[in-house]
Amino acid sequence: MHEDNERIYFLIKSKSDEYCFTNNALIHLDGTSATSKKRMLHRYSYATNRIADLKLETAGTVDLDIEIKFKIGSEPFSIDIHKKHIEEVKDLYKALIKISELAHDNEISLRYAKESLDIASTTLGRVNSSENNLVVQFKMLNQAAFQWLEDSKKQYNVKDYGFVFEKYINN
Repeated sequence: MHEDNERIYFLIKSKSDEYCFTNNALIHLDGTSATSKKRMLHRYSYATNRIADLKLETAGTVDLDIEIKFKIGSEPFSIDIHKKHIEEVKDLYKALIKISELAHDNEISLRYAKESLDIASTTLGRVNSSENNLVVQFKMLNQAAFQWLEDSKKQYNVKDYGFVFEKYINN
């Protein structure tokens, strides 16, 4: 989605599949059927699909492949890569670990922002006001609360992880 400044940072091609890691998402071109030329394109946004269970399996003495394994959202991935690309895959591994950590921390911060708003709302609800214009007060409080949540979402719901890929992939 180059229209939205999406950039490719890492590309893996296997015999049947392609994996494209961009600043916004993992794009998987699935070629599961050897008898068909049809392929299915899947897109997993980092903003809506958490990366978890990340593992890097090194090559053995007989096995010439390394494997990077992870889940994005509920979808598990296990990608085999020739061991000559170990250094590049280590960089991808570091970038995915950092994205996972940042998403986790931001999820906690967003939850704290919501809890903070609930506490403020509860506290404000206990204040006795002599004003009779509850509609105006409600409207002002509702707008302030909505803006607080919108600002928190913008701050803690990262959609573009280009800065992570720049640090670990293009160094």
